[in-house]
Amino acid sequence: MTSNQLALLVVTLLTSAINVAIAAADLAGARFVLANSAEVGVPRSWLPRLAALKLAGAAGLLVGLSNAALRPVGTAAACGLVLLYLGALAFHLRAHVHHNLAFPGFYLATAVASLALALSS
Repeated sequence: MTSNQLALLVVTLLTSAINVAIAAADLAGARFVLANSAEVGVPRSWLPRLAALKLAGAAGLLVGLSNAALRPVGTAAACGLVLLYLGALAFHLRAHVHHNLAFPGFYLATAVASLALALSS
């Protein structure tokens, strides 16, 4: 396994795991999720759909890892997660909620890293 393949594996697994975790928090109606979404103007009714997008992205990343022929699925999933978290950052900035930009920023960074590694492999 080359260093690029190892990086792809580690970063993609990390990205998938954190998206499953935050999707679970969305679906469970975790207090911090409800407070944050209310603060940035995301209706509570959107949370199940956002969780589904995060879970789909996580699943797509794992499918892309499973076989080189399916790598485009992982790439597409990473693109979708990048767009999702760009939207999250846009909602934070629009609402002038800057104190917790690190969270969607971190999720975005892992999605970008997964995308970059998938494209380079």
